[in-house]
Amino acid sequence: MGVRLDPAVRRKQILDAAISYFTEAGFGVQTRELARRIGISQPLLYRYFPSKNDLINAVFDAVFLSQWNENWITQLHDRSIPLRDRLLRFYAQYAQATYTPEWIRIYMYAGLAGLDFNRKYLGLVRTRLLTAMCLEFRLEFASPQQCEHVPEVSAREIELVWTLHGSMFYAAVRENIFNMKTPITHDCRAQDAIDIFLAGACSTYPRVLEQVWADRKLPREKSKGGASASS
Repeated sequence: MGVRLDPAVRRKQILDAAISYFTEAGFGVQTRELARRIGISQPLLYRYFPSKNDLINAVFDAVFLSQWNENWITQLHDRSIPLRDRLLRFYAQYAQATYTPEWIRIYMYAGLAGLDFNRKYLGLVRTRLLTAMCLEFRLEFASPQQCEHVPEVSAREIELVWTLHGSMFYAAVRENIFNMKTPITHDCRAQDAIDIFLAGACSTYPRVLEQVWADRKLPREKSKGGASASS
């Protein structure tokens, strides 16, 4: 590839090729082979990405962070729209942005390679997305008193919401990793998953908050009991 390209164009060319290559072969590949595949020298590749780790971080930004949309959170909190409709709208948008072959395969390869950007992304999902969902579920299903007893979103609530979010993710894994295609559309699958979750959350969510409160209150009561017994 003897043609001199604008640096921004060349960088994007290398990054796009790296995304394609990592999607196909994982992160164990060598930059030498990537450069050969693009048709450039390895020193030229290192001019744009000084190390393989720099290239991997750029792939993470391009594939994951650039797809993140803070408007998802804003829309989830739009209480002028029924919660079910908000969830359906979110998962339609989220699937379009993330549940692509490149996104899913790179995500899985990164986990197998022990790279830390999976944990970074999961941290983002937990603190921004799942916490926002929990706040909406609280408003929908829990009493003000229960929320007052557990003012911050608890780990158990987050884990409960993972059952919904994880089911959506695994459907994408089945299609993009195991090549198990289904005639059921994403919208239909999302509708069923959300309906099942909301039906169960109606009774489960208040119980979860009550249990979290009881677990937190118990040590204090034991401590008080111990203090009075020794006085």
